[in-house]
Amino acid sequence: MDLDTLILQLLEASPIADQGDLLDLLAAQGHELTQSTLSRRLKRLGIQKVQGRYRRVETSAQLLPEVTLREAPPNLLVLRTAPGFAQALGLSLDADPVPGQVGTLAGDDTVFVAVLPERMAEVKAHLARVLAAR
Repeated sequence: MDLDTLILQLLEASPIADQGDLLDLLAAQGHELTQSTLSRRLKRLGIQKVQGRYRRVETSAQLLPEVTLREAPPNLLVLRTAPGFAQALGLSLDADPVPGQVGTLAGDDTVFVAVLPERMAEVKAHLARVLAAR
């Protein structure tokens, strides 16, 4: 069995949350790798850590799910997305905040964006443009 197939089978067979654990499982199958080599191979295979375990992310559509945007006056915007994507969305919003955006709180499929009440319209319009451009 080739190494890529073995990696995919191991990841499907049990939840693996640490590359060290995966390295140990591969070594038990006769494949000695360094962590950096494994990391590059995982990237090439489209494997990412999602919800605390390594999984294969196969298409770009899975990377950019639909997001809806609603206003919750006086100072919250609510973004709903596919399960498992809210934290990544929240992080991307925090990485490049628009003036008036105070912070985010992300769950599994929902992100709350706290906004200065006087900047609500501006922030909502900006987020709508950003979401439409993806």
